[in-house]
Order: sequence, then C-alpha cells, then structure tokens
Amino acid sequence: MGHRARTLRATTRAMTTAFLGVALTVSLAAGCTSGHGPGPVDDGLGRTSGPAPRGGTGHVLAVKIDNVPAARPQTGLDSADVVYAEQVEGGLSRLMAVYATKLPKVIGPVRSARESDLELLRQFDRPTLAFSGAQTKLLPLIDKAPLRPETPGNASDAFFRGGDKAAPHNLYLHPDRLLSATPGAAALTTGFHYGTAPAGGRAETSRTVRYPVAEFSFTWSADRHRWLVGMDGTPTKTADGKRLAPATVVVQYVKVRESAYHDVLGNNTPYTETVGTGKAEVLRDGRAFDATWTRTAAADGTEFTTADGTPMNFAKGQVWVVFARSD
Repeated sequence: MGHRARTLRATTRAMTTAFLGVALTVSLAAGCTSGHGPGPVDDGLGRTSGPAPRGGTGHVLAVKIDNVPAARPQTGLDSADVVYAEQVEGGLSRLMAVYATKLPKVIGPVRSARESDLELLRQFDRPTLAFSGAQTKLLPLIDKAPLRPETPGNASDAFFRGGDKAAPHNLYLHPDRLLSATPGAAALTTGFHYGTAPAGGRAETSRTVRYPVAEFSFTWSADRHRWLVGMDGTPTKTADGKRLAPATVVVQYVKVRESAYHDVLGNNTPYTETVGTGKAEVLRDGRAFDATWTRTAAADGTEFTTADGTPMNFAKGQVWVVFARSD
C-alpha cells in the first residue's frame, strides 16, 4: 500500500471517529429513547439507587461496544457468550456483545446503536440493549422494537464516564444495574449447536477478515485451544491484560446494503442483513469448515449446517461472528 493510500486511510479513520463523537453528543443531549422502564427507586435507606432492574432471568443483555483504536482495550468483552462484529460508517467496525451466562462488573466503552441491530436482536426474547445513543430518526424504531433500550438518558445510574480514554470513548456500564439476575444459557436462542466437531474440514492456523479501514484476525493457539483475536494488526487484549480468545469463530457472508441513515460526514450507514441464507466458514479446533447459514425469519436463530445438511457443531466457549460482505 502506498504512502498516499495509508494517509487517506488514517485520515478517514480519524475524521470519522471525531465526527461520530459529535453525533453522539447531540443524540445524548436530545434524549436517546422515550424512557422505558421504571424511574429511580429508593433502597430503603433514603438513597436513590437508580433505575430498577429491568431485565431478569431469560432476557440476554446486548451491549454496543466501541471498536476504534482510541476505544481499546475494551472492558468485559471476554465475559460475553457471543460477540458480533459488523461494519459501520466510513468502513470502521463496531461490536455487539451478548451476555447470558456471566455478567462482568463493567462493560465498555459503550457506543451507539444501528438499524440492523434491531433485526439481529429479534432472535432473543425481549433482550436488553445497552447503548449510548442513536440517530434521531432511528429512535422511534428502537422504541417500537421488542427489546428494552437502556441508555444514559433513562438509566443514568448504570452508566458512567471513566478511565483514561477521551470522550466519547469512555462511557462504561454496570450491567448489574440493568439485570436482576444472570439470564442463563437458555436465553441464548441463537440457533447455535455445540458438540463434537464434524469430520472433514481443513487445517487452519489463521484467518483475516478485512473491512475498508478495519481488520480482524484470528490465530489458532494449540496451547490454549482457542483463537487469539487481533485487530488492525495488533493483538487484542482486555483492559486487565487478558488476550481475547474465543473457542469458535464464524465468518458469516451476508448482504450489506445502504440504509436510510447517514453520519454527520454524509457517509451512509451500512445495513447488515442477517435474515436469509448464505455461506459461512466456521473455525474451531484449529480447522476451518465450510457451512451454510440459514435464518428464515427475524424471530428465528441462525442455523449453520455442513455440506450434508447436518448441524455444524461449535466448540464450547465464546463465539465470535464476523459479518463479511457476500459480494
């Protein structure tokens, strides 16, 4: 890549990050949702403890996670059961972490929601979606969606600014302020199957997925029996120094089209279609398996099958699903 291309790429990333920060500030000032859930409650000692827990057993927590370089390292990402990676404006990436079996003390940095998140989350029963804000025109759709939207605007006691990162990359969440209990594995209605790996596949030690100005890499570690995550050419760790290492990585090829929304730079917000069918690559146990994904309706989970039509089993542990363009 020439000097001019590298400069353009760096400039695009920097400008997009800066302007998205301005957009976030505007959306928070306007109020992020209509304010679902009860207001602050008294803890019995005359103290206001913030919003009453809205979620509970059976309802997963989904959190939009910032993923530009200025937001790293993230906190609590290693505790998620499933991590979805998607392309957003300007060719950047963003994560959605889904929690059901374990809730860390802190999660973040938290960022804004996108239209395609609503379709992706339909597979869960009344999930709680924690996010920092959204475009004004998108807010009514979020309020109408079958989920519980939680933002600093209506759950202020659950969110806080902290750490050594600059705004807007320093918004964090206390998940126990939103959920009264850990939802449990039964809440993960993703359609995923877990078990022994199928026969076949091919030996694979690394896999890279590239967006216009972002990159995910996964390198097999025989010692840890996990895929070590890298982002933009750098090993990915959590804020406490742990290397992110899912047991299964799915590269899911999907249609990514333009939506009706744009950022403040005029960049169109990509819409990732997760209902339909297409090809996928499933990485587990140091091998890669070709698969087909199928999600008939938004309320369904995603089924992954091998060439003979049998369910593609995932390895027990965290799953990363990276959405890649099918065209």
